[in-house]
Amino acid sequence: MDSATAPPALSLSDPALYINRELSWLEFNRRVLEEAQDPTVPLLERLKFLAIFESNLDEFFMVRVGGLQQKVQAGIAYGSGADHMPVKEQLERIEQTVRRMTAETYRCLKEDVLPALEREGIVLRGYKDLTDADRRHLRLVFQREIFPVLTPLAIDPGHPFPHLLNKSLNLAVMLRRPRDEEQLFAVVQAPAVLARFVQLPTEPGGPAKHVFTSLETVIRMHLGNSSPAWSAAAMRHSA
Repeated sequence: MDSATAPPALSLSDPALYINRELSWLEFNRRVLEEAQDPTVPLLERLKFLAIFESNLDEFFMVRVGGLQQKVQAGIAYGSGADHMPVKEQLERIEQTVRRMTAETYRCLKEDVLPALEREGIVLRGYKDLTDADRRHLRLVFQREIFPVLTPLAIDPGHPFPHLLNKSLNLAVMLRRPRDEEQLFAVVQAPAVLARFVQLPTEPGGPAKHVFTSLETVIRMHLGNSSPAWSAAAMRHSA
């Protein structure tokens, strides 16, 4: 071949030849989400794929996004990958991608999977959906099984923010002592020994065969009235 018409030599160090590792991993996790969105997949398997997707995402933020944040704090402008994408650009694109995927996940759960489960007699009830019988049952469950293992961790100048276990369920609580208007911020961590969902009794012959509510719903319902030493003024939860 004439050297004048030969294509230029390909440089394997060219960043344009490579896909960013973090963004590639997110696309891998998208495949998990697509399995959950597939109506031909068995229903409980779809629910499992949603759980796997979110668990993967938790680990991704703990390890990979955490590593990128450390590079930002250390003043490192570029990642170590062959694509040489700036660290801040990676974080921005990760945020955009994850926001879209998370919206798809919640739509799949709320509009597809949960209604389909309910048609099969498996119901997840929120606070507003609980019956009087549900509330009486949950009050006993909270007093017997949940409250004895809960410990609010106060946060003030003498108590720095506590170390929270990875993938643990935590509630942010504003506490107020009796006869004291000053509010105190605290964190309540639900121990891993507690089941993530609490089963509710069902009516014999009713359409619902298995009914559940989330653990945080039970805690939020009762924590403010569980001890005379303090009351909960407000709560938020994260997992």
